[in-house]
Amino acid sequence: MLKTDTDRRAWLIELISYWEGGINATGLAALCGIGRQQATKDLSAYRERFSTNLSYSPSLKTFQPTSHFICGLISGDVAEYLDWVSGQRAPTTAGSVLPYQCLRHPPRKVAAPLMRKLIQAIREQRRIEVDYVSLSNPDHEGRVIVPHTFVNTGLRWHLRAWCEKSRDYRDFVLSRFRGEAELLDLSFQGVDQDVAWQTQIELILAPDPRLSPAKRNVIEQDYAMANGFLQLSTRAALANYLLQEMQVNYKMLDGTPEAQQLILVNLDEVRQWLF
Repeated sequence: MLKTDTDRRAWLIELISYWEGGINATGLAALCGIGRQQATKDLSAYRERFSTNLSYSPSLKTFQPTSHFICGLISGDVAEYLDWVSGQRAPTTAGSVLPYQCLRHPPRKVAAPLMRKLIQAIREQRRIEVDYVSLSNPDHEGRVIVPHTFVNTGLRWHLRAWCEKSRDYRDFVLSRFRGEAELLDLSFQGVDQDVAWQTQIELILAPDPRLSPAKRNVIEQDYAMANGFLQLSTRAALANYLLQEMQVNYKMLDGTPEAQQLILVNLDEVRQWLF
């Protein structure tokens, strides 16, 4: 976690130098809205901390990553860099940002007063009475739940909660709550009692075996697979969402292997946790 502005600038030094190939005091100052002297101090402090990561190029007047560069503050996942690039609000120079386009999901309406009570219920581990609609029950249906976590599944936000009607932990789509909510008393049904949430499982994926060896190799390279397999660790409660995001159809194979691409190898082991 980046606790201070100094921490964030150190992270930014590493992020930009690693993915863009270099950074200097002028660029850092412009990006962070600080003076050049402070930016120079930040670069010096970073080099003292990670002495083998950057070397100075007098001709380019830029600190560049060395062949011994080791990620100390960043993950090394390009998504981290792209998320930062797409989130910049006011790039100061044409060279500080790459052209990009982000897909935007349609907004889901959630009433602010309801959200405030859901947040309070989570923080205080309280029961809360809500009205909820679903495709199976499109009419308003009163429920008493004990929420513990908000979950972003990629396309929409869910709320993980104990449901007194179902006597189980369920996922509730935030945009399907209706009306007002009423906070009730405390409950012992918290996150610690959610077995599916507390259980970690491994999903083992592999290229569709119907693909040719050359095409399987493409998929293996896409996901940096080891020995032809991709192993993903996830909470059991989130396994289905992860498979959906990976576009893994485990119920039936797509007729076209190029469309299927990935299969779930250990389906029998994790089936109990899937919808």
